Amino acid sequence: MMMVRVIAILSICCLLSGQSSEGNDLDSAFEKDILIIAASKHACYVFDIYIAMTRAQQSRGLMHVRYMPKFTGMLFVYRQPRVLSMWMKNTYMPLDMLFIRADGSIANIVTNTEPLSLESIHASEPLNFVLELNAGVTERLGIDTQSRVYFSGGSNAKEKM
Repeated sequence: MMMVRVIAILSICCLLSGQSSEGNDLDSAFEKDILIIAASKHACYVFDIYIAMTRAQQSRGLMHVRYMPKFTGMLFVYRQPRVLSMWMKNTYMPLDMLFIRADGSIANIVTNTEPLSLESIHASEPLNFVLELNAGVTERLGIDTQSRVYFSGGSNAKEKM
């Protein structure tokens, strides 16, 4: 009986940590860095981010991930500005998506995206970055289009904010 409880607790911990047999080990697939958002309400927030720079990383994104810690996100980096479009295929948690210009200003934000949706989520203009955060973070922290994003660029990034 005790062994069954231990196995059940370990299973729950694995689910809550975002690790599963579906290959959501983000640490081995993506470079990590930090990013700072200066919210328009005079507060700064530091986020641990995974950086999606290659086509393969951008295609994978947060697919199959079921949990992301509070101040964690994924930054999609594009060398040339383009009108970006994202979707939620195989993404199990709702997200806030920030569409960011090369200078770190935020063009538009789409909040509380629908998990598993194939609906296209578009930027309002050609951009270099998309930041995905847990749904509700932008509203809770007062992050809006007057906020500013600061990113060091990672060790391999070509563009910097």
